[in-house]
Amino acid sequence: GRSCREGAGRDGTGLGLGKGRPAAFLLVFDFDHTIIDENSDTWIVKCAPGKKLPSELRNSYRPGHWTDYMGRVLAYLGDSGVREEEMRRTMVAIPFTAGMADLLAFIGENKGLLDCIIISDSNTVFIDWILEAAGFRKVFDKVFTNPAAFTSTGYLTVQNCHAHHCAKCPKNLCKRKVLEEFLDKKLEQGASYTQIVYIGDGGNDLCPVTFLKKGDIAMPRQGYPLEKKISQLSQDLSPVACAVLVWSSGAEIMSYLKLLLKE
Repeated sequence: GRSCREGAGRDGTGLGLGKGRPAAFLLVFDFDHTIIDENSDTWIVKCAPGKKLPSELRNSYRPGHWTDYMGRVLAYLGDSGVREEEMRRTMVAIPFTAGMADLLAFIGENKGLLDCIIISDSNTVFIDWILEAAGFRKVFDKVFTNPAAFTSTGYLTVQNCHAHHCAKCPKNLCKRKVLEEFLDKKLEQGASYTQIVYIGDGGNDLCPVTFLKKGDIAMPRQGYPLEKKISQLSQDLSPVACAVLVWSSGAEIMSYLKLLLKE
């Protein structure tokens, strides 16, 4: 299938071009409830009349088909006369998770050693707006997410990131497949990483985490589904192969990265 639309990183930095050598470490970030402290898809509902959706629309969601549901939500906003500028103003007010702005600034200062990508079930428009407004667009070499665009009549539309055959993931996005394809492309360019650091919170982050190897590290957010699912695997005696470090603020992730860069 068609691969996820790649946002940011249009200057080839992620290819180890223009830096003396390829980066040693790959940081993979989820977006909702990881970089930002909210779900961007539910936050946009603040633009709806009365800041809520009609119940028949709310009840139309089917598990595994979130992107289809969001398509209906965005169509409803369009029908209600909500336009791009209002949406953008609403989205850029989303709070970042504690310590995350400092962490992203730190990564930006160490781009020679760190490649950094986002794999998210949000969409290109929301993520671009939020990163752009905060000045963090250049931190990320690639953004893999559901492609979104405004139509000529001012409606925002969103499509599935890609097609895949993973039974564990929602039909529009298997983050493991995205990560594997990204790493394969790197290998073709002669680049591989000493360590992959995966930072996320959600159930859909488990699939890529189970793909990580012994030298890699998963960083699940404390008290969120990913942490619980990783613990469950250990209880079931089939633990993940990588190391696991739980975080509740970007400061803890930054401490780990500082140690990594020292070595």
